[in-house]
Amino acid sequence: MTTKRTMTLNLSAQEMAVLERLASEKGVSKTGLVRQALRLYQSVTERLDRGDKLFVEDAEKEEKAEIMVL
Repeated sequence: MTTKRTMTLNLSAQEMAVLERLASEKGVSKTGLVRQALRLYQSVTERLDRGDKLFVEDAEKEEKAEIMVL
């Protein structure tokens, strides 16, 4: 069984509004959205650490833009 731990996260009003809106749009809890975001960030970080590049593609314009993560 996975042991869960609790943490306090302090967000600005704007950050909380974004979190609440995205969670509502996706039909997940705020906690679920943060977990998804962590998994995505972990995946992106691992790929960038290997030397991979991250792109976003606009299919209509057939344009690609590289995303730079600090």
